[in-house]
Amino acid sequence: MFTGLVSDVGKVTSVADANGLRRVRVEGVYPASAIQMGASIQHSGVCLTVVEFGERAGGSWWVVEAIPETLARTTLGQWQVGSSVNLELSLKLGDELGGHLVYGHVDGLGQLAEIRQVGESRVLRVSIPEALSKFFAEKGSVTIDGVSLTVSAVSAAKGDAWFEVSLIPHTLSVTTLGGLKTGDKVNLEVDMLARYVARMLEWRA
Repeated sequence: MFTGLVSDVGKVTSVADANGLRRVRVEGVYPASAIQMGASIQHSGVCLTVVEFGERAGGSWWVVEAIPETLARTTLGQWQVGSSVNLELSLKLGDELGGHLVYGHVDGLGQLAEIRQVGESRVLRVSIPEALSKFFAEKGSVTIDGVSLTVSAVSAAKGDAWFEVSLIPHTLSVTTLGGLKTGDKVNLEVDMLARYVARMLEWRA
């Protein structure tokens, strides 16, 4: 479980395919003492398991593995050496819940349809699959590439599903969202409360 508050932006240092898995090596500032074998770390919204790790100058490195389904359903399949990824260690009992509860399970891919600068903030409009539109509401929560954000607007017309979020300068500077361009794809996780409410309504219908 995570909160959607990014605590580091790591770098992909190697990508290799073997035995039907993709192995990705990532470097970050976390001390090696904060990582252990089998630990869950959120990588740009994708919860992945550490299978190797070690210490390096200025932090640590670790290796995670992804199956073909994960590569197809997330942006992980686009990662290459040099790619930046938002990172968050798993939540522990007693930690501050500053964002919202996040699983690290990607529900779908969104695509940046529009980027607007409004003063010092930046508004992102994200096109989404029609099937996900029922999970979005103004003032609701969404996770974009592992970042907990508040929905500021949603589309009203069917067939043109989108939502908007507003990013403050701090978020733009400490996550990868500041580097997004129109047309880029992003990992989306809908609010877990919205997911369960939608499921309950389906059963009542």
